[in-house]
Amino acid sequence: MSTRHFLTLLDLSKKELADLIDRAVELKALHQQESDSSPFPNKVLGMVFEKSSTRTRISFEAGMTHLGGSAIFLSSRDTQLGRGEPIEDSARVMSRMVDLIMVRTFEHEKIQRFAEYSKVPVINALTDDYHPCQLLADMQTFVEHRGSIEGKTVTWVGDGNNMCNSYINAARQFNFELKIACPEGFDPMSSLLADNKDRVQLMRDPIAATRDSDLVITDTWASMGQEDEKRAREEAFAGFQVNHELMTYAHNDALFMHCLPAYRDLEVSAKLLDDEDSVVWDEAENRLHAQKALMEFLLES
Repeated sequence: MSTRHFLTLLDLSKKELADLIDRAVELKALHQQESDSSPFPNKVLGMVFEKSSTRTRISFEAGMTHLGGSAIFLSSRDTQLGRGEPIEDSARVMSRMVDLIMVRTFEHEKIQRFAEYSKVPVINALTDDYHPCQLLADMQTFVEHRGSIEGKTVTWVGDGNNMCNSYINAARQFNFELKIACPEGFDPMSSLLADNKDRVQLMRDPIAATRDSDLVITDTWASMGQEDEKRAREEAFAGFQVNHELMTYAHNDALFMHCLPAYRDLEVSAKLLDDEDSVVWDEAENRLHAQKALMEFLLES
């Protein structure tokens, strides 16, 4: 049986993803009841970070501890990944020493090459093209607050970045309609738009895209590695802020999500982010539980 990896949402079937979300909800309840089990003693997660992150490191490291195993943190200073040693060799060596490997890097092609030569499951904890683990947390959050997302309308407002690309895959895998509002020059991957034209619309007007939506999502306008473009991007995205006024065009019970870190009063208003009904903090917490369900699935597979 070939090794299962999780590089995009398309690596799992629709049923596997639905079951994984249900399991994440169950694991969260068990954790809140202090009824965690430790099914994977002595299992080790290798965590390779070429891009830094607060939420990703804490959620994976804590999650592996909850499962009874341990995690090893490796920053860009701690590995030879893509520098002194070929990626293929790093994958061969690391996968003989650990049971699961999480990689957070830049080029998506890099993690694809790593997974090709790994003997153990590889998880994409973010690349420039995709962020599938965040989508697991987002889907769990919607299920917890509103039930199934199937048949719903979802709106993405902002940059057509890795999160936006993953939402296109999510529309396919979880069967919802996705409307994307972004300025010209900041579109998501054209191949993804073409492959999902039956369920994804690209628009330029945030208001039109938000109308009658059940979920509205945004992300920072300047992702990691784009800091020198920050001022130009702020000008390009003027009018694309998600705030209470924009949310009035969505359904009355529509949710707002943001994968964080957020820049208050840029892509999202401070009032909306800090609203007492905000589910953003549940969304952040659910990275822990969704990734526990994912690691459990991959280790059992």
